Amino acid sequence: MSVFGMLNLGEGFKKHFEVVPATTVELKDQVYRIRHSVYCEELKFEPVRTDGREMDEYDAHALHCLLRNVRNGEFVGCVRLIRARADEPAYPLPFEKSCTTTLDRRIIDPQEIPRETIGEVSRLAVLSKYRKRRGEAENPVGLSNSFGDTQRPRFPYIPVGLYLGIIELSLRHGINTIFVLTEPRLAAHFARLGVQVRQIGGPVEHRGLRIPSVMDCRSIVDGLSFVTRPLYRVIAEQIDHQLAADHPRIAAVA
Repeated sequence: MSVFGMLNLGEGFKKHFEVVPATTVELKDQVYRIRHSVYCEELKFEPVRTDGREMDEYDAHALHCLLRNVRNGEFVGCVRLIRARADEPAYPLPFEKSCTTTLDRRIIDPQEIPRETIGEVSRLAVLSKYRKRRGEAENPVGLSNSFGDTQRPRFPYIPVGLYLGIIELSLRHGINTIFVLTEPRLAAHFARLGVQVRQIGGPVEHRGLRIPSVMDCRSIVDGLSFVTRPLYRVIAEQIDHQLAADHPRIAAVA
């Protein structure tokens, strides 16, 4: 990617990818199949399922997002945002269980925030053929040297597209505070885009070293760098288009 291309991220993204909210049974099936390919078959994080779908108890309470290759129509990655249960709002999100002893509640206490306004990002997965660069194979999304260097600048469209897509969906559903268990280096990657990821506790072992972090969706959107903002606008437009096609009422409300 040229330096000029780095300054036209929205147009560049549209040439390659489309963010698709997984709001139908058929689209959610694509999510579960991608997750099975990455988490079960390839990385062995979860047991292989006979039906080829990786699912758990949190999927019924989650927003799901896909990324599609516009050139061949293939779905290449997915992510979800787990929401609190409407009938059992105090039920803990996964990170609240994993980080019981490491979470610093002086920084933020998830139990003190209106539960309908929080969620947890998880199950970020990208098909292996789209993670072929050095150092990416053992990571479900691929973050190795994402921005390239001054000689060969490049932009991590896939992980950033998925994250910005789930942030946009979160805001549309009234969710502003999102938590994530992530690799320490992810915060550094997102800082380059104007996205602040705040650590809220000590590290835990969860498929490698992970730290609990929090992001404020509205602050992220308001604080995006001038380079990244056009990309976010394109993703929001793509979500509008998809929701209008699948669920006209939701799109109108948003």
